[in-house]
Amino acid sequence: MVAVSEGQTSGGRPVAAAGPAGRPVLSLALTAVMDAVGAHSGAVYLRPGDEPVLEMAVMAGLPRAFAAPWERVGLSAPIPVAEAVRERRLVWVGGEEDMARRYPRIAVVLPYPFALAAAPVATGTRVYGALYVTWPGSHPPELSDRERDALESACERLALRLERAAAHNRPARAETDPLDAGPLSGVSGTLGTVEAARMVGRLPYGMCSLDLTGRVGFANAAAGELLGVPVSVLLGTQLWASVPWLNDPTYEEHYRAALISQDATSFVALRPPSEWLSFRLYPSTTGISVRISRARGVAEPGPSRAGQGDAPTRLVSMSQALSLAGALTETVSVQDVVRLVADEIAPAVGSSALALLGARAGRLHVLGHHGYPDPHVVERFDGMPLNAPTPGAHTVSHGVPAFFDSRQQLERLYPARHATPDGFAAWAFLPLIASGRPVGACVLAYPRPRTFSTHERAVLTSLAGLIAQALDRALLYDVKHQLAHGLQAALLPHSLPVLPGIEATARYLPATRGMEIGGDFYDLVSARPLPAAVIGDVQGHNVTAAGLMGQIRTAVRAYTTVGQEPAEVMRSTNRLLFELGSDLFASCLYLRLDPARGRAVMARAGHPPPLLRRPDGRVRVLDLAGGPLLGIDGGATYATTEVDLSPGCVLALYTDGLIETPGVDIEDAVAALGRRLAAAGDSPLEELADELVGHSSAAGERIDDVALLLLRAADGD
Repeated sequence: MVAVSEGQTSGGRPVAAAGPAGRPVLSLALTAVMDAVGAHSGAVYLRPGDEPVLEMAVMAGLPRAFAAPWERVGLSAPIPVAEAVRERRLVWVGGEEDMARRYPRIAVVLPYPFALAAAPVATGTRVYGALYVTWPGSHPPELSDRERDALESACERLALRLERAAAHNRPARAETDPLDAGPLSGVSGTLGTVEAARMVGRLPYGMCSLDLTGRVGFANAAAGELLGVPVSVLLGTQLWASVPWLNDPTYEEHYRAALISQDATSFVALRPPSEWLSFRLYPSTTGISVRISRARGVAEPGPSRAGQGDAPTRLVSMSQALSLAGALTETVSVQDVVRLVADEIAPAVGSSALALLGARAGRLHVLGHHGYPDPHVVERFDGMPLNAPTPGAHTVSHGVPAFFDSRQQLERLYPARHATPDGFAAWAFLPLIASGRPVGACVLAYPRPRTFSTHERAVLTSLAGLIAQALDRALLYDVKHQLAHGLQAALLPHSLPVLPGIEATARYLPATRGMEIGGDFYDLVSARPLPAAVIGDVQGHNVTAAGLMGQIRTAVRAYTTVGQEPAEVMRSTNRLLFELGSDLFASCLYLRLDPARGRAVMARAGHPPPLLRRPDGRVRVLDLAGGPLLGIDGGATYATTEVDLSPGCVLALYTDGLIETPGVDIEDAVAALGRRLAAAGDSPLEELADELVGHSSAAGERIDDVALLLLRAADGD
């Protein structure tokens, strides 16, 4: 059962007892149109001022709790009343399947057979709100001309009343919901006559009457006996409040289904400790009559023995849905989305294979797939025009879901599929729509024929909405990822020059978070009379940092080429950065190399100290004097130090991304890098570079980019 609110409110505000003219105008208009078209429930929404929202002002025929998710909605919300206002037209939803296809969010919450019509309450100059009404699932799939005329005329008349009331400074207000008779305690008010009550009292099974909020207005003695609660306790209370073992979400679906669809429904419930009772619900527009009897042949629930082909009663549980939604928000790339759908969503809905499709330049593109024995059956669709006669292309281009219960059904609509079997027997083609535009399609394949129920279609379509949001973000991320790598590749040297007496190699790893565009750089300059090496790190991880990095690298190369000494190169670069007026700072390490003498001159601007490995395997941290970060003080000077670069020595220049690890002291991290350099320093330089970056925290999740430049003085000369 579902606990519905007994107090009628709108948007949490106290309700008014009357409309703008002292009478319940909204309630009267709503009940009149419900009577005119034979609807069993409905509501009127008002637009408060010019706010882009609609607020429920009055509801009839159903407990307001059923519409709680939609008591206040934005005009852009994907629901019929908002669409009716946006497009100023009547919106018709012909049944359960139509609702699941067009408004999956509503269908997931209310997966019952009912029809709905929503129309704007508007004059030629102003929209005051909207009105909707619902019919049982037995209503024809099309709205009749008589019903359409009655609805549109009623909305026009209500809009004129609201316009006149507003002109007299009597704006419309929320009203008490009609068809709410309040607590019932007398038998005659429910059954009509005392004799009828006596007749029901003699029945061997239980009978009770509930109003729209679930309160008991009548119960016979057999009902009290079966429920184990005295009739005097049941009267005037909600059934699930007086009978705690009925307060179970399992029974909520049946109660809501009966009221919304106006179809009889039934369920069985276990009365502790071991007695099963059968409940049959007979709804009307004023309440529900409940028949209670002992159930026959109901076994205790035990471990499921369902066969492989048995479908679960509920496609995914609420906890599963929340878990999947949370997991999708954590995906980053398109392949992350593919893996998550394959690992979690497909198994949850019983699918054995999936494909994610996208569109670019009028053609279909396979973004990823999983579970197909022959990948070629999916990959052959890559590059296919969107107007091709295939269900995947049709779903992407039109944004309409398609469900095929069998191969025969699929091949009847798409004969070309007969020649390209994929080994599966049922399919769901789900459009992935984000921000109102199609971003692709998700294809779920099943090994055996199956019937997709309306509830299952609604759940799959709703899950597709979650996948679409994740895929939209992932596609944007992948574009940024490609942009980052392209920009970084353009700013860093494509290759290192060959220098006499020096063997060199470098590595660059982008950050794995954010835009992946960093400010780390390195360079090796073949200049006369002596070559130079530089490594640096501009603060930040964005396009600005990358652009500044490119300027610094170009400046260092220019100052080196014209023959400036290391201290002057650093001072000139610092002045340039200071004069650019950037808010970013940069660290830098500059080396003038003299392999013939076995020496190098170093100038340092706030950069992590390089490591020097001698031929005997000992490693020294060159934590020598330098100057402040570039860009802080335009008049700063930078001391230089001559260091050993005799044959067999290895210099390791790096940025802080290689050594920084959360919770690890920076000196300990430098020492650990030195131990790895000592152990592997005799390896070929390429292998040594891979070893140093591969055994650091940078090999996994990186919050900073990494640059490494290794220089080894060659033997001889």
